[in-house]
Amino acid sequence: MGSEGDGVEAPLPGRCGYFVAKKRRYCKMIVAEGKLLCGEHANTAPKSDGENQRKRIPCPLDPKHTVDEDKLEKHLKKCNSREKPKPIYYCKGINGGCEDAVETAKQQVSICTLSKEELEKIIGKLLKTTSSLDSQLIDQTSTHRALEKALNDPKNGEHAFKHLKQKASLAGNLERLGLLGSNRCFVEFGAGRGKLSHWIDLALQDAENVHFLLVERATTRFKVDGKHRRQGSTFERLQIDIEDLNLSNVPLLARENLPVVAIGKHLCGAATDLALRCLLRSYKTENKDPDKEPLEKRLKSDERETIRAHPLNLSNCTLLNTPNGLPIHGVAIAVCCHHRCEWKHYVGKEFFFSQDLTADDFKIFQRLSSWATCGMKRHSIDTSEVEFGSTHPKVEEHSFEEEGSAYEGTMTAEEREHVGRLCKHLIDQGRIWYLQQQGFDSALQYYTSPSISLENVLLTAIPFQQLSSLRTLK
Repeated sequence: MGSEGDGVEAPLPGRCGYFVAKKRRYCKMIVAEGKLLCGEHANTAPKSDGENQRKRIPCPLDPKHTVDEDKLEKHLKKCNSREKPKPIYYCKGINGGCEDAVETAKQQVSICTLSKEELEKIIGKLLKTTSSLDSQLIDQTSTHRALEKALNDPKNGEHAFKHLKQKASLAGNLERLGLLGSNRCFVEFGAGRGKLSHWIDLALQDAENVHFLLVERATTRFKVDGKHRRQGSTFERLQIDIEDLNLSNVPLLARENLPVVAIGKHLCGAATDLALRCLLRSYKTENKDPDKEPLEKRLKSDERETIRAHPLNLSNCTLLNTPNGLPIHGVAIAVCCHHRCEWKHYVGKEFFFSQDLTADDFKIFQRLSSWATCGMKRHSIDTSEVEFGSTHPKVEEHSFEEEGSAYEGTMTAEEREHVGRLCKHLIDQGRIWYLQQQGFDSALQYYTSPSISLENVLLTAIPFQQLSSLRTLK
């Protein structure tokens, strides 16, 4: 039994009498009738106390706790660390991408190990590639009346206010795109506590037959799922990695057969690629081989030249596996943390190939993207005055080529941030291209100001068939 410290209260009645020195208190576990110690601490008692008649051994599933040796078999059947049965919608690695291209990429790239010449070369390649892309994103900052009361509540601090502003803008953009309404299922990827779905549900007070699927792999505390009592909507949480989720096998979707709206707030790194592949893979109707990623095959030389000349002009793209009545109503995902993307999972591989970029280039751009947001101190520019990249200083190509001799291996914070944002934009363009090839009108836009969040880019996609129907109605 542990040694009692000075000033420590005695154990509560019916509780364990073992003193936990690290916590400076007695164990609070309930003990069996006539016992002084709980099962976990019974083996610490002297033999004369009669408390260790049974031998305690570490649990083979989780050695952090112990179990009576003679009750091991019974314990393994109910241990919380046991492997639980997989749900019907679990399919290991179904959205993980193809393995064949992974070997060509470096496993780890450290920017610090790059020489000045190597850094100049990769930044020159970045500037050349992005010069043909439209990097001017439209400001689509919005709000929604459902969050007005919370936004004006003085009890909310600055941190809560920033998150509310983002959720209000996401809800407003969903309304702008015509994605709010009855008879649909919202799938929130990387749901966390589920607050985004919570506010969207409040924005749909008059809607009927609305369902929410909250996809989150972690065990989340303080969830808001239990706060939903509105008739006409249901909430279901799927604790699963997006990489292993087969949406077409989710009982709710199979039963209701409703169109899906994919949403996400700051879907980190590769999770965005996994979510896009999860959506399109689950609902493809023309891909005869579900194990083959359609965009992994190389394009013909004439197609490659066309895409290189007009990378974002859909009329010049070959539409692969064009959706045919897909129940995907739309996509609205706020992307973030591009430095955590992975080539294996990336959906824009073919776009990179079309730009004469390789998997190794992707790994470097992925690391450089962290310059946009991670640890940057902008002394000369106030972030509250910077709106959507319009005042970001331009990094001229000759700064790294023609004036290479003057480059001393250092860059200003503004130059580093601009390079980082170009890397993020290039990675996102691959996602846009992927969605366009699948028959979606996809775009990037700012949904909030940098003073609210430096990760302020929203990826949206609407099926072209749906847009045609809307234009016809108008």
